[in-house]
Amino acid sequence: MIDLQKLADRVAAGEIKSLSIKQPYPHHIFYDGKDVENRDWPTKSRGWFIVHAGVSKSELDKDDDRQMAMPRGGVVGMARIVDCVREIDSRWFFGKFGFVLRDSFPLPLTQCRGQLGFFNLEPETLRLVAAAIREVKL
Repeated sequence: MIDLQKLADRVAAGEIKSLSIKQPYPHHIFYDGKDVENRDWPTKSRGWFIVHAGVSKSELDKDDDRQMAMPRGGVVGMARIVDCVREIDSRWFFGKFGFVLRDSFPLPLTQCRGQLGFFNLEPETLRLVAAAIREVKL
């Protein structure tokens, strides 16, 4: 069982980094069972991270109302990395490296800028994300 209060405290303290992921992949993580995040680079990081949905939209998205409505440009949830692999039996794996994900859950959009790689959020954003975590009902 996830201790959301402890997780919120860790987020508020700045102990958890963020990773920006283009939509629709955050949506697939939270609602469609996407269990691996594909990257061209490996990570040794394990544990929780804050899922940031990037603002960019592909040309294909612009013709899809559902995709255009997905939250972008901020924090949209949390997930936990349990491994980094080069192979995995998952329909979602197509990358050079796969960050194996568990325990993901969505959060209401908290607007903020993203960055490349793992990054730290501003203290005020962390406070807002921690407050949103405290409201989650799993």
